[in-house]
Amino acid sequence: MKVSFVIPALNEEGIVGKTIKSIPVDEIEEAGYDVEIIVVNNNSTDNTAQEAKDAGATVFLEKNRGYGNAYIRGFKEATGDIIIMGDADGTYPLEQSMDFINYIVDDGSDFVIGSRFKGTIEKGAMPALHQYIGNPLLTKMLNILFNSEYSDTHCGMRAFTKDALHKMNLTAPGMEFAVEMVIEAREKNLNIKEIPISYKKRGGGEAKLSSFTDGWRHVKYMLKRRFGN
Repeated sequence: MKVSFVIPALNEEGIVGKTIKSIPVDEIEEAGYDVEIIVVNNNSTDNTAQEAKDAGATVFLEKNRGYGNAYIRGFKEATGDIIIMGDADGTYPLEQSMDFINYIVDDGSDFVIGSRFKGTIEKGAMPALHQYIGNPLLTKMLNILFNSEYSDTHCGMRAFTKDALHKMNLTAPGMEFAVEMVIEAREKNLNIKEIPISYKKRGGGEAKLSSFTDGWRHVKYMLKRRFGN
C-alpha cells in the first residue's frame, strides 16, 4: 500500500524544504507503506521548485494559479492508495500523518480531516478574526446548509482513500476548493473522521489568504451550491 503526500506551493522558498522533511517517511515505511511526496509548484517566481526537489519531492508545475487548481493537478499525479494533503508553509503537523493513516486503515474511515479547534493553535498562528469569528461562522454555516457536523471545515490537513477521491467531484479552482471537498465528502456519504491537530505559525513564504475576499467567496460558493443560481 502506498501513501501519497500532495503539497501545493506558491512562493514558499525557505520553508517548503523544511515542510517536506517534517514528513515522517521512516515511520510510515516501517509501518509497511511506500511513500511518495508530490509538490505542485503553482507557477512560483522564487526557488520553491528546486528547494522541494532538493528535499526529496517530485515536483510538477501547474501554471494556472489557485488552491484548487494546484490540488487537482497533484491528485491526478498521485499514485497512492491513501492521499494526505497539507500546506507547504509549515503550519500543519505532517509529523502526525500516521494518525490519519491509522484511522483510514484500522478504523475504515474514507476521509479524515484535522481539527485545529479541537486541538491546539499556537499563539500567532491564526489571526483573531479567523480564529474567533471567521472560521467558526463559516463552519457553522456549512453545517447548517449541508447537515454536517464538522468543527473545522477549513483545516487544510486531510487524508482520504483513492476510492474516496474518485467519488468526490472536485472542480473549484480557488480557495473555495476547501469547502467543496468537505461538502462532497458529506454528500457522497463518506465515512468521515475528525482528529485534533496542533496548528503552528507559518514558517516563511508568502501569506496567501485575504480575509474578506476569501471568506466571501466561501459564502457565495456555499449558497450557490445549496440553493443554485
